Amino acid sequence: MTVHPSLQPSIDAWTHSIEAISELVKPLVEGEWNRATDLPGWSVRDIVSHIIGLESEMLGDPRPIHSLPRDLYHVRTEFARRMELQVDVRRHHTGPEMTAELEYMVIRRARSLRNETRDPETVLRTPLGEDRTLAYALRQRAFDVWVHEQDLRHALNLPGNLDSPGAQLTRDLLLLALPKVVAKDAGAPADSAVVFDVGGALEFMRTVRVDAQGNGTIDESVSLGPAVTLSMDWETFFRLACGRVRPAAVADQVKIDGDRPLADAVLEHFAVTP
Repeated sequence: MTVHPSLQPSIDAWTHSIEAISELVKPLVEGEWNRATDLPGWSVRDIVSHIIGLESEMLGDPRPIHSLPRDLYHVRTEFARRMELQVDVRRHHTGPEMTAELEYMVIRRARSLRNETRDPETVLRTPLGEDRTLAYALRQRAFDVWVHEQDLRHALNLPGNLDSPGAQLTRDLLLLALPKVVAKDAGAPADSAVVFDVGGALEFMRTVRVDAQGNGTIDESVSLGPAVTLSMDWETFFRLACGRVRPAAVADQVKIDGDRPLADAVLEHFAVTP
């Protein structure tokens, strides 16, 4: 038995992004490892530490025994504490130590994925402390690694891979969240539609329709007379959806046609990742 075909897209996306990250950080000098990112309190080094840590846990490595400092202002929840452990334990590692550990983890993880024979519906404990299917866990890891690749690129001013397999997987996952954002979180009225018109490296148009019961669905068909149309490029779309930027900061990059209060409500609830 080999890797189940349904798992291959997630594995391919993960592989493409993790190899891109390895290439990005290999030439960094020490000061660049300390460069701040869009994630509060996290540097380039911290994001790479986070990736190493979570992928190591996916391999079954034990979580490090480490006490977090009490003065980390950005650590406010139990979830944040869980994520911070793998980061803080590596805060004093040098660049060469980081690249060596990253490369070793990638070799081990790639071998593990090549030899994956479990059914996609196998339930396992994820590094986030949740019981999830293998298919879900691999998809989330591919998503997480691509988004963090973009965090690193943004911090280092090295844009790229906005249309990669990881980008396409991320788009599909983020689109799944839009019906709830529009219908429930933003409170779009019954029998209304909100159109998302996205250009740039990944171009797509989607319509979220709210039925008479207030439930949202999403499709690719054109809506005649939507309540609001939000137009933006792909980079703005995913940075908003992943909570990397607030709507006010990219107001000049989002074109709004139609019901302005509804558009503002949608944008206010656009961030769907923790």
